[in-house]
Amino acid sequence: MNEVYDKGLAIRKAVLGEDYVSRALDTADDFNRPLQDLVTEYCWGAVWGREGLEHKTRSMLNLAMISTLNRPHELRAHIRGALTNGVSRAEICEVFLQVAIYAGVPAGVDSFRIAREVFAEIDGKS
Repeated sequence: MNEVYDKGLAIRKAVLGEDYVSRALDTADDFNRPLQDLVTEYCWGAVWGREGLEHKTRSMLNLAMISTLNRPHELRAHIRGALTNGVSRAEICEVFLQVAIYAGVPAGVDSFRIAREVFAEIDGKS
């Protein structure tokens, strides 16, 4: 592809995990492959690849925005990614409390529920 795509692919795999990204790319077809390319190059390469914010900070921002937008599938992936980027469970709690106040309690409630499910999966309790 190109240098920005390659950088994005490396960052995407580091944050979300090799298996998760490989599944997304391996199952891409003619219809959704352009989206996978766009996400990899622009989201992960052009933005996440910038030096202006640490990956931990970007993860915390993503948690807030994705939970506010009510995107549970993406939230699950980014909770895992946030933990990979050094965001603690206590910090995730604080992010979701902030979401509850500014985006609404239902968004906060769902975010806490999803986080607890992800934590249980990680801890082998699901």
